[in-house]
Amino acid sequence: MKYSIIPSSQTVVYHCKARGIKNIIISPGSRNAPLTIGFTEDPYFNCFSIVDERCAAFFAMGIAQQLKEPTVVLCTSGSALLNYYPAISEAFYSDIPLVVISADRPPYKVDIGDGQTIRQEDVFKNHIAFSANLKLDVSHATEKVLKYDAPNLSGRNIDEAQLAVQEFNDTVLDKALNLVCNQNSPIHINVPFEEPLYEVATEPTLTPKVNFKNEESRELDSEYLHACIEVWNRAKRKIVLVGVNSPNTVDQKYLELLAMDPSVIVLTECTSNLHHPNFFPSIDSIIAPIEKSPKKEELFKELQPEVVLTFGGLIVSKKIKAYLREYSPTYHWHIDVQKAPNTFFSLTHHFKTDPNTFFGKLLNKSLVSKSAYQQYWSKAKEHYINRREQYMKEIPFSDMLAFNHLMGSVPNNYQLQLGNSSAIRYAQLFDLDSSVSVFCNRGTSGIDGSTSTAIGAALYAEAPTLLISGDLSFLYDSNALWIKYIRPDFRIIVINNSGGGIFRILPGKEKSDNFETFFETTHQIDLSQIAKTYNFDFISVADETSLESELDQFYAKSHRPKIMEIKTPRLLNDEILLGYFDFIY
Repeated sequence: MKYSIIPSSQTVVYHCKARGIKNIIISPGSRNAPLTIGFTEDPYFNCFSIVDERCAAFFAMGIAQQLKEPTVVLCTSGSALLNYYPAISEAFYSDIPLVVISADRPPYKVDIGDGQTIRQEDVFKNHIAFSANLKLDVSHATEKVLKYDAPNLSGRNIDEAQLAVQEFNDTVLDKALNLVCNQNSPIHINVPFEEPLYEVATEPTLTPKVNFKNEESRELDSEYLHACIEVWNRAKRKIVLVGVNSPNTVDQKYLELLAMDPSVIVLTECTSNLHHPNFFPSIDSIIAPIEKSPKKEELFKELQPEVVLTFGGLIVSKKIKAYLREYSPTYHWHIDVQKAPNTFFSLTHHFKTDPNTFFGKLLNKSLVSKSAYQQYWSKAKEHYINRREQYMKEIPFSDMLAFNHLMGSVPNNYQLQLGNSSAIRYAQLFDLDSSVSVFCNRGTSGIDGSTSTAIGAALYAEAPTLLISGDLSFLYDSNALWIKYIRPDFRIIVINNSGGGIFRILPGKEKSDNFETFFETTHQIDLSQIAKTYNFDFISVADETSLESELDQFYAKSHRPKIMEIKTPRLLNDEILLGYFDFIY
């Protein structure tokens, strides 16, 4: 094995290995050469090379999302680091353990006009759990340190100064890496290096000190919990609302108890990964008819919950957020070991635990209340299902009809990754087999990085992965197709309505003279040429018959990954979607 002779490089690699962090995504550069050598020369690590830093960070996030363990992204100095920011913000709001490691110039070369040099320390401070700004080694390139930075030695000799540097670096690395391992939040480690950068040794030249710290267990406040149980048992109208949630994280016995309580309705989204015949997916399909009713206020007040219990990540449905903000519950409890977003401006308590622990305490002492709450919502659910089926028979080929076929076609046990904007919203309206695991970057809900995330997530998945994306999101992240670790069973479906179709659904388009250019951003890009460039199989369909006939073969085994383009009518999609909510009223 080879080791960089630079102590801080050996230290970073040692700390990562000591904590079992194995997956390292490296973007090429020179300043990060000491770390690249350290990681790639050690067979313990799985190293991946991805040129585009933005793609690399989302790819790493996809791996961390699936394995639920920290994943490293490593880059050179300068603007390369800033390309990580979209993925860092997504990881921050989605509680994904991303380890960002950046090489840096020595502090004395910052802001003097040196190339590829920016202010890297704390650059992500608003969207990072911890920034570890390591100190420059003084035992390496000592002549330069003495020439340019002698005052920082504070009168100490080189050995004393290096010992202080090593103690500091070990301490901040402990804090950063213990945090990312225990709290599932992104961290940033910034490592300054002075040249020369490529010198190596065949044996390590130091043994860093590593101090592990496990997350302290949190006990539920038994007195407050007892009071909550009493509130829960008295309440006749209770909503359990679940946002982004990893598959198989809530025990089925608790789901059964919730589903069988007539005073409880469990509202889910496809990203909730929770299923039961008595649950209520497609939230918008239930609320929209009430919004259109002349008795809207009366009906909403009748359905106003006394208790809202939430867990999981962000909610997609704007309708449920608007409803619960207007018709606030008396109690809103959120379950999460770290965060409690006050989404409805009515949060009353944050239970800092996991759902299984909480439900184990709550439901074992709960009473089944007599209530017509679930029954009423069940009738509304039955109504929209029947009307939706009828509507699908009447509409022409469009985004909505395409999603009707797509959601029913996904093979069992697949991993489904969804792009943001229209794709995730259409997906909420249709049923999906309970064996399919669903993911989407809902932390910041941006269109950037969906393809890169899906490719990373697919890497360690047992089953194949399907990404369904809009055309703009797909084009925005097309560099992801440059990643060389794409599995041959990876599938992409692009809904190509030649622009940002989501903006035709939103209010205000009629008021803009430049809508097509500055909002919808229409295009005529030939997706087949992109597929050809990156060696993907490609098929394009533009009608219902072709879509149905091609879907089965699309999922069949192949030697290359595949892209299916579904062309839909740009000027008709919004009318059909908005018409759906009128039709089911």
